[in-house]
Formats: sequence, C-alpha cells, structure tokens
Amino acid sequence: MSASSPANAEEDNGLEAAVDQAIAACGGDMRSTIRALIVANQFLEDEASELMKAVSHAYTRGRFNTYSG
Repeated sequence: MSASSPANAEEDNGLEAAVDQAIAACGGDMRSTIRALIVANQFLEDEASELMKAVSHAYTRGRFNTYSG
C-alpha cells in the first residue's frame, strides 16, 4: 500500500457522503438527483463563462496588469 492510501480513503468517504447527501436531498429518487446535479453543473458552467468574459473584457481595457515574474 502506498503512503497516500489513507488520504484516498478519506477522500472516497467524503465523496460517498456527498453522494448520499445529494440522493437524500432528492428523496432517494436517482433521476431527480441526476437532474438536480445537471442543472447545478450547468449553472456553474454558465457562471464561469460569464466570469471569464468579464475578466477578458477588463483585461483588454487595461484594467489588469500582467505578471512579469
């Protein structure tokens, strides 16, 4: 076993707990859970896209300085 096995097991437990919580929030209905996750993912993708556009727009207008190391 590698040294990272306990960390992986802890991450897996956290993921399993999140899965169980999502299913419970949807009353145990798997289709409802998947639908809710797809809607949430789409919302986050849309928000990330809008933020990237805003940053790009601000950058082209000179509101951000480049990092030169």
